[in-house]
Amino acid sequence: MPARHPRTAGTTVRLAIALAASVAVLATALMIPRGGSKPEAAPDPTVVRTAEPPTAPPTPAKRNTYTCPAYSGIDHANPLANLYRDTFTWGTTAPYKVGDGKGNINWRVNPDKNPSWYMWLHSLRWLGQGIVAAGNGDRRALQRVSAIAHDWVKDNPYSWKSDIGAYESTMHRTNVLICLRQATLSGLHVSRLPREYAWLDKALLDHAWFLRKNWSGDWNHGTDESLALFGVGCTLGRSDLKKVAADRLTSAIKTSIDTQGSTNEQSTAYAQFNYSLWGRAIDVLEKCGVDPGTTIKARRRELAKWLALATNSLGNLHQIGDSEVVRTAPVPGTVLEYAGTLGAQGIRPTQRIGIFDAGYIFGRTGWGETRPFTQESTYSIRFGPARKLHGHEDHTSITYTSHGRDVLIDGGHAGYKMDDWRSWAKSQFSHNEMTVLSTAAEHPETKLTRSSIAPTSEFYELHDSLGKGIDRTRGVLVLKDPDLMVVLDRGTSPSSQDYQTLWHLPEDQKVVVNGNSAVAARPGDRVKTTLLQIPFQQQTTPIQVATGNTDPIQGWHYTTIDKRHPAPVVKFTRSGRTASILSVIVPTRSKGAVAYTTSQQGSGVRITLKVDGVSSTISVAADGTLTRVK
Repeated sequence: MPARHPRTAGTTVRLAIALAASVAVLATALMIPRGGSKPEAAPDPTVVRTAEPPTAPPTPAKRNTYTCPAYSGIDHANPLANLYRDTFTWGTTAPYKVGDGKGNINWRVNPDKNPSWYMWLHSLRWLGQGIVAAGNGDRRALQRVSAIAHDWVKDNPYSWKSDIGAYESTMHRTNVLICLRQATLSGLHVSRLPREYAWLDKALLDHAWFLRKNWSGDWNHGTDESLALFGVGCTLGRSDLKKVAADRLTSAIKTSIDTQGSTNEQSTAYAQFNYSLWGRAIDVLEKCGVDPGTTIKARRRELAKWLALATNSLGNLHQIGDSEVVRTAPVPGTVLEYAGTLGAQGIRPTQRIGIFDAGYIFGRTGWGETRPFTQESTYSIRFGPARKLHGHEDHTSITYTSHGRDVLIDGGHAGYKMDDWRSWAKSQFSHNEMTVLSTAAEHPETKLTRSSIAPTSEFYELHDSLGKGIDRTRGVLVLKDPDLMVVLDRGTSPSSQDYQTLWHLPEDQKVVVNGNSAVAARPGDRVKTTLLQIPFQQQTTPIQVATGNTDPIQGWHYTTIDKRHPAPVVKFTRSGRTASILSVIVPTRSKGAVAYTTSQQGSGVRITLKVDGVSSTISVAADGTLTRVK
């Protein structure tokens, strides 16, 4: 069953905190899951399942310790020399002097009016290199980072909730203060804080009280908050704080990761971040004397399988929701090792297709058994509950890789600044789906109404309603040998609508339209993509292509939140009370010929395709059923 909706704060800037994930996904050391249950998510009926080898039991850990977390890479751009100049750097903003050179910081400054920049200033994570140096005995570094941290405490008295940047960064700043406390003890070679650092423990208790009163709920933000709260309890010997935090973690895991391994974030990058985050939760609880139980380990184990299936043939996660283009982390001892190393090492997964109740279909032609890993074809299809957290209006959307490259891409993740670019990136118009121009509002639940898995083809049918009486149905048939997709979009409405089936292509592609076909290729490349618009129950209209448009925004790809590239979008359009749009997406060699013929089959159509010398036959029934005949 779909996970229940988590409790979240209703602010736009709150989402800015989530930028940590895109950094932490790459920067945080992923922990190997230990033990757990063995339920399998959405087994593929065409393969024989074999169990993964048992994992080693946990090694004894030091009790009553809290591990200082990494600084998510923010410290890399802020070397110690910059801290002595009170200079802060984040993102694409140039290094900016935020203080007077003596550790007296202007905490209200925000040169580019960027909420993420401001939040990370208040996180204090930029002090990381100085704290590490202080812990190694550098007294000057200790003086400077202590001065800056103490200045924050003095200038932002409890409660700082009225300042959204200070509010949003509380969990991160709490960890930094714990790290500073540990560095003070080790750098000064003492077991108790000197009197002049008494402000530090008081600040930690203030932060703990704030975290108790302002919990974000059952998603990654709330998990991070619980870990920081637990860290204060562990550091200061407060069993009451530890219990509140541990109870929240025990409850949250049941929503954050469901029994099939899906997270409630609606984003593949955040799914990987959650894998890391809950690995840290296990470590934190165990090292401070609390048994994490079996649920976290079991669900994290399922999440590893989910992430492996969500890995495309290029070694990246399918770009879904608020996700940059992110590599799959090759976690040793799990199926992620094989997926993340492009099959170079690790245990080859046995599951080829996963259908998840949370609204994901991940499929592939194989794992490199009979052809190289990168030459397999992989795809994702979205359905399920309405958008929330880091999700987009991407229901029925498809991503696709084949022949060693991206074929159909997502518009990507435009960051958290609430402007026209983020609105576009989240909307239906940045995804590979049939859009209805009058229904730009949030989409409701989308149901997977049918699915059928065969050795060389898979069929899925999805249905939803975008507004009163505006129904949308998509059928998807995925073929292997030849690798291609057949997609039938149908729409009905009591009034005339403008329907567009959009196909977003990689930014390096050039598109040439010839009648009912469009051919996309990178100049000089060895592969191409042919997009066919085949008449079915309705006449076709001229194919349109948009690249790099700004009014309205269309034809872009965000590889990261600050890197946007013009990328072509092929449009198949219809107008009226009904729409029937039949698309075929054919990746092949650049010199491979693509041709088709059609014949009536009752009220349906039979399509004979010849792709680079290989023939296949598809039946399109009147009710929308797509079947591979040959």
